[in-house]
Amino acid sequence: MVSNFFTLTKESIGLYRDKGSKFIGIVSPCNKEEDALLILKNLKSEYHKAQHFCYSYKFGVDGLIYKTNDDGEPINSAGKPILGQINSFNLTNVIITVIRYYGGTNLGVGGLIKAYREAAKSAIENGDIIPLIVYDWVHLIFSYEDMPFVMNILKKHKLNFTDNSFEEICKLTTFIKINEAEKIKLELKKISSIKIIEKGIY
Repeated sequence: MVSNFFTLTKESIGLYRDKGSKFIGIVSPCNKEEDALLILKNLKSEYHKAQHFCYSYKFGVDGLIYKTNDDGEPINSAGKPILGQINSFNLTNVIITVIRYYGGTNLGVGGLIKAYREAAKSAIENGDIIPLIVYDWVHLIFSYEDMPFVMNILKKHKLNFTDNSFEEICKLTTFIKINEAEKIKLELKKISSIKIIEKGIY
């Protein structure tokens, strides 16, 4: 899994031209599909004279929540190269829409792939890219006798915790930066009574 993810602070625009066609790339930060579709709807209203609204969005950090759309262009000539730029920059929680004004000359599939890729790339490069901090959430179960050892590790790595219960069998949930998670979990596993339950990456 990629440990460094990025997103944008605000909408950013890029432009690419070829043989009279104009491709406007717009990258917009968002957190879920409903937000992405609303952004797309608003762009279609704002640029209502354009011929194509091709897009790709991606959410989360496991690479499973994404979609591409060619909006009438030849299959895989628009949405896929846009997604390629999202992946190249390790972006997530964004939608990139490339709006095409047709210039009267067909570009061919190769020309379209380049145009949609370059418009998306231009929009990203013009944006304010920031790191997205990703956490590995884990639930810990351990004996009361081992509580000092667990707490020492949490304190050493400045980890907060929640959902805690300190009885004969202790329980708590903590969240660890993804690029530090494996190292810290190896430390925790040295405690004899501990059981680590993965809750997910967020």
